[in-house]
Amino acid sequence: MKQLSALLLAALALPLAAEEIDCVTTTWKLLGANHRICVYAYDDPKIPGVTCHVSQARTGGIKGSFGVAEDPSQFSLACRQVGPIALPAKLPDDEVIFSEDTSLLFKETKIHRLVDRQRNVLVYLAISRRIIEGAPANAISTVPVQPWSGK
Repeated sequence: MKQLSALLLAALALPLAAEEIDCVTTTWKLLGANHRICVYAYDDPKIPGVTCHVSQARTGGIKGSFGVAEDPSQFSLACRQVGPIALPAKLPDDEVIFSEDTSLLFKETKIHRLVDRQRNVLVYLAISRRIIEGAPANAISTVPVQPWSGK
């Protein structure tokens, strides 16, 4: 029973999954899935009122159809205030808020939330990296913490 409780707590501590908005075909494939760009929405789990949208390349073909293709490290990030923002009292200066594997081995995409306290701005940094290889692909977006008009 203790092991089940520990597993449940560990699962709750994991970053939330993305909501797929839609995908657009970029290359038609005769066999298997098409190559495409997919757009996902991530609501910041600790800061209601902030949503990030990520577009990411998805590899098609036979391997893509079975989920074993390695997706390229090509993506874009845009984060916006979508409601009132109330920052928690003890918000870490750097925290991974989303993480997703983009290949079977050694490749992942992570989104970090950084806090620029001097400017009252949330900075979101997306990094796609391969553990074995050098410089990671990255993208950045900022959200100034401002009053919400309540419209």
